[in-house]
Amino acid sequence: MSSAQCFENPPNLNSGIHGAGTVLELGGLKSYLTGSHDSKLALILISDVFGYEAPNLRKLADKVAAAGFLVVVPDLLYGDLFEMDNPQFDRVAWMNAHGPDKACEDTKPLIAALKSKGVRAIGAAGFCWGGMVVLKLAISSDIQAAVILHPGPITVNEINEVKVPIAILGAEIDNHFPPEKLKQVEEMLSVRTEFESFVKLYPGVAHGWTVRYNVDDEAAVKSAEEAHQDMLNWFIKHVK
Repeated sequence: MSSAQCFENPPNLNSGIHGAGTVLELGGLKSYLTGSHDSKLALILISDVFGYEAPNLRKLADKVAAAGFLVVVPDLLYGDLFEMDNPQFDRVAWMNAHGPDKACEDTKPLIAALKSKGVRAIGAAGFCWGGMVVLKLAISSDIQAAVILHPGPITVNEINEVKVPIAILGAEIDNHFPPEKLKQVEEMLSVRTEFESFVKLYPGVAHGWTVRYNVDDEAAVKSAEEAHQDMLNWFIKHVK
């Protein structure tokens, strides 16, 4: 994950926007919870490298919670966020410490905690780094449906191992996951008849557009909201 696109336009974590939900510990993870705690349907949103406090991510969690889901945004980075402005920051060491396999395993107690609360179906969405984690969950069958938005460097072999309905939403301008790779993945998934898949390319947007958009840019907001709605529609269809 060395592409600069992954680290562009970091969120303003000092914006004062904290969301309508609450921060609790669930399954050993500090998590932002929003929506009805009595819901039998849950969604887990897994952040990019900038963490679970990002204002746009929390706004999205509140938005999809309004559709009847209990939404959980876990701190799978344990407060150890990617540091854009620190020239001494060791990117390689950071990525080694926050591998998607470990994050997937760390999510499993959270899933168990949700099921112990009476949740019967769980979907998971991930953004860039978080998408790599969600793909691991989609392989493990711990969730009922997955959405990956502007994926990190997921592999063809991993795509072949997916076991649940999956949607992959990609940007036209993306060094990590260019349109030709998205097309390849679409073709691979199209022959997997045991579950439904959905692949969509969004024109004119760059990697990170769904959570790292400028709220004052009307076109950027519109593109992000289109992807948000596609994500929500997927979960409404498959998490029930």
